[in-house]
Amino acid sequence: MINKDDLNTLLLKTSRTFALTIPMLPEPTRTEVGVAYLLFRIIDTFEDATAWSPERRIQALAEVGPLLDEADPRAVAQATSAWLVDPPLIHAGYLDLLRVTPQVVSWYHALAPRAREQLRVHLGRSAQGMADFVGRTRGDGVLELETLQELRDYCFAVAGIVGQMLTELFVIGGPPSLAAAADELRGNAVQFGEGLQLVNILKDARPDAAEGRRYLPRQVQLPEVFVLARADLAAAAAYTETLRTHGADRGLVAFNAINTRLAIATLRLLRDQGLGSKLGRLQVTGLVAEVMHALEVGGSLFPESH
Repeated sequence: MINKDDLNTLLLKTSRTFALTIPMLPEPTRTEVGVAYLLFRIIDTFEDATAWSPERRIQALAEVGPLLDEADPRAVAQATSAWLVDPPLIHAGYLDLLRVTPQVVSWYHALAPRAREQLRVHLGRSAQGMADFVGRTRGDGVLELETLQELRDYCFAVAGIVGQMLTELFVIGGPPSLAAAADELRGNAVQFGEGLQLVNILKDARPDAAEGRRYLPRQVQLPEVFVLARADLAAAAAYTETLRTHGADRGLVAFNAINTRLAIATLRLLRDQGLGSKLGRLQVTGLVAEVMHALEVGGSLFPESH
């Protein structure tokens, strides 16, 4: 049995944006995406585990997938206890999530088989991709990407794969008319994930670098990254419009539209005010209100593109 209140509490502790947008999704997609987010947040925590050696981080990343296949809950509890003996970082919300990993795994097992299969496959792919990049950490503890292609490969491992998984969950839970657009959605899914991740990388460039993660390649001019992110977010807008025109639930369209609009607005802010800039609470509230009004009256979801 999945406790929705507990799930929402964990979302609030670990993500401001997705705690806002995941509850807009229709069921069962809402619960499936919520559980998926928490599982991906766990492997993200291991990827970013500043208190652990690269070897320990790779080991933990390799442990998560098999734990989802484990029939004995005691094995999940034992792994969780081992992770917390020497905590991977100091973020209170992420540590709270790690402590209840057994509960999150039990929620995963309560999902419908088709959704569970998508989570398992894509989580394993992402964890392996993360481990490959962690394995490139230098002896001084720094991971530094060198080319635009390496940056794109990293974004695929941590976010493009998520875009692919979400697309499959949307199609599984949507009407037959949405299944007819599955290939069109899949064609933009990776760019959607890449665009959101590039915005996060630009926003968090300074704290990431301070912790030894230099995702922005020195040999790549910053405007190139902005151009790529803008193209990706245009694909994200097209993805969202495909959902809308093929009969997706209004909450599903809102989820994608709000995440895209927030990324577009943040990218513009980063361009105008510099790396590290973030939207304020009133700006976020205003954008959410605009999207919900557009859905209500049939207006444009992306007026900035006109």
